[in-house]
Amino acid sequence: MIDQSIGNVLRHGGVIAYPTEGVWGLGCDPFHEAAVMRILALKVRPVEKGLILIAAGMDQVEALTANLDPAYKSLLDESWPGPNTWLLPDDNNLIPAWIKGEFSTVAIRVTDHPVAAALCSAFGGMLVSTSANPADLPPAKTREEVQAYFPEGIDQIVPGELGRQQGPSTIRDLMSQQVFRQ
Repeated sequence: MIDQSIGNVLRHGGVIAYPTEGVWGLGCDPFHEAAVMRILALKVRPVEKGLILIAAGMDQVEALTANLDPAYKSLLDESWPGPNTWLLPDDNNLIPAWIKGEFSTVAIRVTDHPVAAALCSAFGGMLVSTSANPADLPPAKTREEVQAYFPEGIDQIVPGELGRQQGPSTIRDLMSQQVFRQ
């Protein structure tokens, strides 16, 4: 489904656009600072706001969930994979500040979208997943909107269809259960 060359693009600091559960996303290697900065520049988004990471499965987020109380792990198991983003504690600072922004938590989603999950698998780990839109404009819902928003700066647009979600994922804090986006 996903050509291995896309994994190579990501490993070399590339920026891609791809369909997710409800909107088109921009993605890159979260540990490649220059790639993350390219996405932030494309979106005109300040680093302080933080970014979401997606994973193909629980194994890709195990370092962040290993020490969680079983009740919290159960909440994650019940909602993943799916369009549910959770703010997880990152007490050991496993995730770079350019991903977390001004927060001590990291936003993670184990995706059930076949293309997004296949991208994480081809890459071999979590990816940045932020909506494909410049600040203050609606998220792209089509490949054509992605191309109109970003005529330059994206290394590859991955073909595919959006999932059944009507918009971006829900964002909740795992510890407090507070909903930040529904």
